[in-house]
Amino acid sequence: MIQLENISKIYKFDDVVTEALKDVSLIIENGEFVAIMGASGSGKSTLLNIIGCMDTATSGKYTLDNEVISELNSKGLSKIRNKKVTFVFQNFALMEKYTAYENIELPLVNRKVPAGERHKRVLKVAQQLGIEGQLRKLPKQMSGGQQQRIALARALVSGADIILADEPTGALDHKTGIELMEILRNLNENGKTIILVTHDPAIAGYAKRIITISDGRIFE
Repeated sequence: MIQLENISKIYKFDDVVTEALKDVSLIIENGEFVAIMGASGSGKSTLLNIIGCMDTATSGKYTLDNEVISELNSKGLSKIRNKKVTFVFQNFALMEKYTAYENIELPLVNRKVPAGERHKRVLKVAQQLGIEGQLRKLPKQMSGGQQQRIALARALVSGADIILADEPTGALDHKTGIELMEILRNLNENGKTIILVTHDPAIAGYAKRIITISDGRIFE
């Protein structure tokens, strides 16, 4: 499903040049659950953002479902983000003035999905994650674990096959973090491809394969 060939990423700020990724090659198959581990600044989030088309490589080739992503323009990248990949973030990234229902519904509104279909899909993922009782609440009225479930529901409602999770348990207590990982494992068992960035070995242990990155290179 995902093939990276000799991917490098260089950031330039004034006279400072930072090589975030160095000649990275990687294959991730359909239906895998992969954890990417590394210290802060190792390049793991940069790698995730390139896979998710939130960023582009400076050099190298990225292929997703036989489509060469590294050759797409911004419109093409946006199309991939809307249909094939979805993100779950550490800080939840919820709209504070929107209810849980409205937050989950947002990707479907952006796609101009009809209201009736949006309603069905929101209720389906809410039931799947056990958050039907939270749908009328604002984020500030919910716990961190509830907010992360809302964020996960927003990711799932798009129907994308690839879930990219960047430190999804980082803002959660241990018990709630384990509950979230059990949900992600269940989603993987039901066919979703999951790529998880973490620095926690216990969280990485839920994955079927662990990739370690250091100083912008994959070394294990």
